[in-house]
Amino acid sequence: MAQRARAGTRAVKAGAQDGQAYDAGPWVPRTDDLGELGRAAAGCRGCPLYAAATQTVFGEGPGRARVVLVGEQPGDREDRAGEPFVGPAGGLLRRALEEAGLDPSQVYLTNAVKHFKFTVPEGGKRRIHKAPDLREMTACRPWLTAELAAVRPRLVVALGATAGRALLGGPFRVGEHRGVLRPFPSPDGPGSGGAAALPDARFLATVHPSAVLRAPDRDAAYRGLVADLRVAASALQD
Repeated sequence: MAQRARAGTRAVKAGAQDGQAYDAGPWVPRTDDLGELGRAAAGCRGCPLYAAATQTVFGEGPGRARVVLVGEQPGDREDRAGEPFVGPAGGLLRRALEEAGLDPSQVYLTNAVKHFKFTVPEGGKRRIHKAPDLREMTACRPWLTAELAAVRPRLVVALGATAGRALLGGPFRVGEHRGVLRPFPSPDGPGSGGAAALPDARFLATVHPSAVLRAPDRDAAYRGLVADLRVAASALQD
């Protein structure tokens, strides 16, 4: 595994040095069938992250879910399992959803980036999460756009700044947006981030559950996440 990780790291560095364009678009089929999209995503080579990752981690949930939750990228456990939000952060998120009045089984879960990006310290074995950069996030955006277009949710929730940036484009600070319902941007509007056409959908931002796990006051951070998700639950009752 360490050898594969080093090979993947070399591929990412090589891409960065030669300035090659990253784009998953050529791998995205024209379909609104999530099963077909997921199978196609398994072979995506739109950026070098695939080289070190175990597998693509595509979204999961009902095909007509009313809510789509978007995180940053899969973590170590998600990379091994091939499913989103199955690690500690995922468990915390599901608990928060239930407490907020949202059925986790009726929510579509996905990430802005579909491959796990990580580093392995010299002489070590543990894979350390590394945030995706702008080129990697932009490369993967066609998958996220295709998922949103297929599910056509009433509400899109960004879990953290990377997800917000992928959905809206440009700089994004969770603190400036969290807990406030906004219209979801049109695909041609300013700050759309290449969003799918969802004319009746709304947008909400909150923290990523992994940020709750890292917070000095975890209880307060968890209560804040639940409060934001309650806004989402209320929005579905309008």
